[in-house]
Amino acid sequence: MAFGDLLEQVGGNGRFQVLHVTLLCIPVLMMASHNLLQNFVATVPHHYCSAHANASRPRLSAEETLLVSVPLDPKGKPERCRRYAAPQWDLLTMNGTPVSGGDTKDALDVDLQGCADGWSYNMTDMSSTIISEWDLVCDQRSLKQMGQTVYMGGVLVGALVFGGLSDRYGRRILLLISNLLMAVSGTCVAFSTSFPLFCLFRFGCGMAVSGLSLNTFSLILEWIPTRVRTMVGTITGYSYTLGQLILALIAYFVRDWRWLTLAVSCPFYVFFIVAWWFHESSRWLALTHKPERAVKNLKSVARFNGRHEEAEKIDVAMLQESMKKEISCVKGSYSFLDLFRTPTMRNMTIYLSAVWLSTSFAYYGLSMDLQKFGVDIYLIQVIFGAVDIPAKVIITVCMSLIGRRPSQSGALIVAGITILINLMVPHDKQMARTCLAVIGKGCLAASFNCCYLYSGELFPTVMRQNGMGWVSMTARVGAMVAPMVLLTADAVPWLPGLIYGGAPILSGVAAIFLPETLGSPLPDTIQDVENRGSGKISKKPPEEIVILKDNQENFLKSAA
Repeated sequence: MAFGDLLEQVGGNGRFQVLHVTLLCIPVLMMASHNLLQNFVATVPHHYCSAHANASRPRLSAEETLLVSVPLDPKGKPERCRRYAAPQWDLLTMNGTPVSGGDTKDALDVDLQGCADGWSYNMTDMSSTIISEWDLVCDQRSLKQMGQTVYMGGVLVGALVFGGLSDRYGRRILLLISNLLMAVSGTCVAFSTSFPLFCLFRFGCGMAVSGLSLNTFSLILEWIPTRVRTMVGTITGYSYTLGQLILALIAYFVRDWRWLTLAVSCPFYVFFIVAWWFHESSRWLALTHKPERAVKNLKSVARFNGRHEEAEKIDVAMLQESMKKEISCVKGSYSFLDLFRTPTMRNMTIYLSAVWLSTSFAYYGLSMDLQKFGVDIYLIQVIFGAVDIPAKVIITVCMSLIGRRPSQSGALIVAGITILINLMVPHDKQMARTCLAVIGKGCLAASFNCCYLYSGELFPTVMRQNGMGWVSMTARVGAMVAPMVLLTADAVPWLPGLIYGGAPILSGVAAIFLPETLGSPLPDTIQDVENRGSGKISKKPPEEIVILKDNQENFLKSAA
């Protein structure tokens, strides 16, 4: 009997599993909100230098005050970061009527200065943002991207910290801590009195997101049998997609950045309370030499599912017998260095690292700069979220029909090509630019879906946790770097698009050199991977493939 059979005995798809998965998927909706929150709380409103203190005259309108205070840029709009050193009264006629735009003074003809008295903001999309509150414009505009980079840094650190702690102390306690950390950090973000404090608490939110995702997926997959994992994994993935749509809805009705942050953070206080009901993973308890607690949890689940007779039959001996094969697959001491010791493992790890880094890099590069498309940010957020639905369906079909390697490579190359084509589309062609961006974002979402399955099938069982942890870390590095690339547009406007489009194409080419895994047995050891690289495919009996597939999916999702 395998552990999956034991789960079937206590009610593999019973009331407990349905309620358990539902309650764990609900917080996933709000995790998407935090990942993309910067799109709304850091919206850059139209702005220009505030007028001189002595630029006010009786019966002078706001437009006239602006005319005598701020020069126009080449597009005929008020400059954002400079104003006249002194009010230019001669730009008004004797009766106070503004001169025509063509008669406005050339900025080279007069002395200009910075915005010594601050900025005036035209708030249309949001009633307040961190940009308008702390004047993160002009010389300080890079701080907007820094805020998102700090958040993604928290995601990276959280993966390293919570990943190790969950293996040592359990999934449930770390899930509780992560929910509380998210609730408290999000609340502190909303009440931040300065930008450094905002970044500090957003870093905490990023750590919490990693803890939530790692332990949520582990608890989900370690309490359901193999036969429903594909369906449940799909449901969980679409929960994140739905969360992107929910964020647009909440942001549309909550236009103040502080209240918006509270709206997506306070639900985690409720999730923290609900999380006390969750059962610790019996699989983890058994593997960490706590069989009595594992049996107790299994009996509780059986009774919840109405399997009272089966609950009485479960004992420590039955549990240990069911875990023999899993223990044999995971025992042994391996480190991240083993990913690079042998030629095939080294090449495979490097290629997969490039795939994960570029996918995350380009994905967040597109998703975190919605204003550049010139479309309503609430609408574009909905479109960007909705495109994930067909993209994930298409890539799943492709992986089953044509294989993992062409699906992974094709998704990345198509994404890169659409991003590069977008560079050649004029800025006034908003519809064309938006359509190309949506296609690119959909391909990158599909690439993410393929990454998880493909990587889990490539790494051997003894190194799967370390391998998935490594490539997940490279993905988070890509997400950290992505916002900072936008700053290169100040020097070369088309450079960010070139980088965002070029990276997926290069990694798509690298993916061509990975081995195909469709229909192949999962490798157990590093030697199996080396044999596969030299063309020596080991044969495994069907029942062993089923067991290894069960273990692969467990490691794959717990490392996500």
